[in-house]
Amino acid sequence: MSEELARPARKEINRNPRRNSSRLSSVTTAIHLLKTFTEEDQKLGISELAKRLSVAKSTVHRLAGALLNEGLLQQDPETGRYGLGVGLFSLGSMVRSRLDVTIESKIILKNLREKTQENVRLAVLERQSVVYLHDFESPQTLCLRSATGQLKPAFCTAEGLCLLAGLRTAELDEFMTYPRKEREPNTLTTEADLRQAVRLVKRRGYAFEDEFCDAGTRCVAAPIYNAQGRLVAALGVAGPRLRIKKNAVPRLAPVVIEAAGEISQRMGYVRRQPIYV
Repeated sequence: MSEELARPARKEINRNPRRNSSRLSSVTTAIHLLKTFTEEDQKLGISELAKRLSVAKSTVHRLAGALLNEGLLQQDPETGRYGLGVGLFSLGSMVRSRLDVTIESKIILKNLREKTQENVRLAVLERQSVVYLHDFESPQTLCLRSATGQLKPAFCTAEGLCLLAGLRTAELDEFMTYPRKEREPNTLTTEADLRQAVRLVKRRGYAFEDEFCDAGTRCVAAPIYNAQGRLVAALGVAGPRLRIKKNAVPRLAPVVIEAAGEISQRMGYVRRQPIYV
């Protein structure tokens, strides 16, 4: 037998295994189903949806049932036709909140950078991390590297501590179940220390990060609230410990709190007792 005949047939490699995934196909179809509804066609039946999507009625019925259970669709009890559910409004509101805070904060952040001459950052919570939507770099020669778009652990950043203060009790309890790796000698890793730090944020209105996340870095952050009184973002002023001295924090904190308050006002927040559950 020749070497060519003896060689086992080569398996054809699927370069994109997800393409043939029935699960992905179902998700894609579900997304297309939601996008089928328009201003003119706010309510559609199973037959019409199946026709527009070019799929079987049974498929549409199954997907519609799943979307209905999640609140992404609602069903007219009289006609049986479907429309978009309030669950989508809730998701959209969260996206809009992030977009709003990003837009409304830009000028205030730049002004704060000029006033403090340090990095000025805007962060939101993303699972167990904070993501920086803005990070305006200090104009000084010695400064922190800009980290826009970067993720950092929420438990060891000043912005993260502020955001944890806005979680509901059950949400904070769940957050505490995740592991916390020590990054620096000062990192808060125990649940007791972390809960104490969150209580301090609620009591004094700001968080102080003293080399919790990165060596030589300190940060003062304050919470930002939306029109409903929910804590949705955090504003931080960060710099090297050589310039942000501990004895300067009592003077820096009110400046950061004031700037965060300005953003909150632009978000529609009326000063009152923040919502903590």
